[in-house]
Amino acid sequence: MGLLSDDEMAKLVRASAAVEPTPIPTQVISSDEFFPIPQTAKQKQVAARLNELGDEFGARNGLSRRRFFQTAAGMATAFVAMNDVYGPIYGASRAEASSVDLAAQMAQAMSGQFVMDVHTHFLRDDTRLKNFIQARETVGKAGWNPALAGKPQTLDDLKYPSWFKEVYLDSDTKVALISGSASEDPQDWFLTNEMKFDARAKINAASGTRRCLSHSIFTPGQPGWMERVEREIVELKPDSWKGYTVGDNTNKHLSRHPWRLDDEKLLYPFYEKISKAGQNIVCVHKGLYPPSTEQQFPHLTPYANVDDLGRAAKDWPGINFVVYHSAYRWTPGSNAHLGLKQFDATGRVEWTSDLSEIPEKFGVSNVYADLGQIFAQTTVIEPRLCAALMGMLVKGLGSDHVVWGTDAVWTGAPQWQIEALRRLEIPEDMQRKYGFKPLGAADGPIKTAIFGGNSAKMYKYDIKKAGLETDRLSTTKAAYLKDGADPSHLPYGYVLRG
Repeated sequence: MGLLSDDEMAKLVRASAAVEPTPIPTQVISSDEFFPIPQTAKQKQVAARLNELGDEFGARNGLSRRRFFQTAAGMATAFVAMNDVYGPIYGASRAEASSVDLAAQMAQAMSGQFVMDVHTHFLRDDTRLKNFIQARETVGKAGWNPALAGKPQTLDDLKYPSWFKEVYLDSDTKVALISGSASEDPQDWFLTNEMKFDARAKINAASGTRRCLSHSIFTPGQPGWMERVEREIVELKPDSWKGYTVGDNTNKHLSRHPWRLDDEKLLYPFYEKISKAGQNIVCVHKGLYPPSTEQQFPHLTPYANVDDLGRAAKDWPGINFVVYHSAYRWTPGSNAHLGLKQFDATGRVEWTSDLSEIPEKFGVSNVYADLGQIFAQTTVIEPRLCAALMGMLVKGLGSDHVVWGTDAVWTGAPQWQIEALRRLEIPEDMQRKYGFKPLGAADGPIKTAIFGGNSAKMYKYDIKKAGLETDRLSTTKAAYLKDGADPSHLPYGYVLRG
């Protein structure tokens, strides 16, 4: 159910036939949901510099450029090229980039870092949702995730086996939470809550440890929703709850039950119910609502921002409210330049700035930001915007209130996002002007907290006693790597015809 007209589609060509895969995107590539912008001048500079360095360093290591880009050194080279164009934003050196062996050693040294991804997805076996196929192909061909460049995507790439492989075997993720999304049409739920529960049980039983957590999706206003909550508290024992305030986010044209977090009549009984059951984590999808979406569904816009969060958080101090995507508005990636333009002009970014100001404005300490698409859609398109967003979240919410989520598998294995945060630093001029703290080393206190420490505390996950280093999943991954890791290789999406 693409959103582009036939005339718009006629102006596009498959990216697989027009764009060379690189470790980072050098051109905006769309699904059939938005119209791509032409390659920018800086993107052209990055592409040229990246290819130049890829040829040089690849030859030095006896590899073709394409093969070199698939190595850890190729990823480091991408960040070197980004720094050459955008300035020193990512921690990457020519020494690391030019040596496949050194880059591999450095990657191995960080592989044991505790990474807890509280925002992952896969689709049910009988799904009919196909838009995420284009999303993965877009990510692959754009180079955001070099492991997605090589073969067309299918629905199978978005189901449980692919999710398990890409999250647990092809990335440094140690613990993952299975999320989902509801719909007015029961067939279009990504997963039923029971499906998430079953997957969690299967993984934890097979590994012998608590490797997997799961959401229950709650749907305020839908018939029988509170009765379902009461049943799932007992039968599913979800690790946390998640809702979409716009109602049906998958099929917005069907949305009949949008809601607000501060609705005393509708939501407060839910908060009371889960609190009495000892459950206190409420995750909520916010943002990802650009002007193009607002034009189509203006009646849902008031439910997509965060003006309902402050009062709810103040009224329910015992509940941790986790805002997914940090309420970032300017999706898809082609809109990142608008977010940067807004920040440069005002020092603010809709609606992430509003989120970051809630603790001070309302005097609360129970509001958290999940990264999700906010990171995926800015770090390799407008890195200064990514740095600004991270700076404002850490400044406003505190480094202990930002949690790691990648929205995988929509964007493939999450390793590329992990690498990007490990390397990201807020430019010094931005630190001085806005009072942002440096993010520090990949294994420093701020990034360590974001990658897993904050979520471990929230979910009462004892990292030291978890036994992850010696469980059956760890053994499986060691064998997988020894036999030669086989990450997926995928392209796609659309670009403007030349």
